[in-house]
Amino acid sequence: MPVPSTQPTAERKLLRDTVQDKIRDAIMDGTLEPGERLNDDDLIAWLGVSRTPIREALAELARAGLIEMAPNRYTRVAAPTKDELLDAYQTLGVIYGGVVRLAVPRLTEAQRKRVVKMLDDVIARTGSGKQDEVAREGASIYATWVDACGNPSLEQLCRSTTDGLAFKLRVPELAELIPADVVLPELEKLKAAVVAKDPIAAELAMEAIHLLPSRA
Repeated sequence: MPVPSTQPTAERKLLRDTVQDKIRDAIMDGTLEPGERLNDDDLIAWLGVSRTPIREALAELARAGLIEMAPNRYTRVAAPTKDELLDAYQTLGVIYGGVVRLAVPRLTEAQRKRVVKMLDDVIARTGSGKQDEVAREGASIYATWVDACGNPSLEQLCRSTTDGLAFKLRVPELAELIPADVVLPELEKLKAAVVAKDPIAAELAMEAIHLLPSRA
């Protein structure tokens, strides 16, 4: 095939990705709040770029579940509801059960120590009723596993879906719908499986943490 002499598409894609990262970070850290409307002119003023990369970035964020768009009506930050929580939570369990099964045998000792430390922190905060804090950091917590799984296709799936799914956990009813007394014993099992380098036990624990039906 003919090779183009210029690369405008690649440059625009790079700019779009930069814009997407900035808007994504503002949503995930709460600068842009759930339900907040996003105006093109305000985004242009904030980001210092033209309308095209902004619209491209918003379309990608909509596909990820962080933005809601209705043509000629609104573009706004998604607003998670309790009705969406269990579906999103179980979907994360399906995905990350496989991720931990692949990751646990591949963890270096340094990575294993970081994962255990992360799990200790999640256990402590869940046990003290701070599930909302854990949910707010959910995307970065899940990302701890991804780099070690060694499967590029699965890594890509995680990177394209985790933000939107984890964002749906940010509802006031989280502790009611995902009780700490159910999750805590499974978190301990997951930590023990990581220490023991047992991928099957880790997968089962991750699935149980996410309230998936137990295997017969």
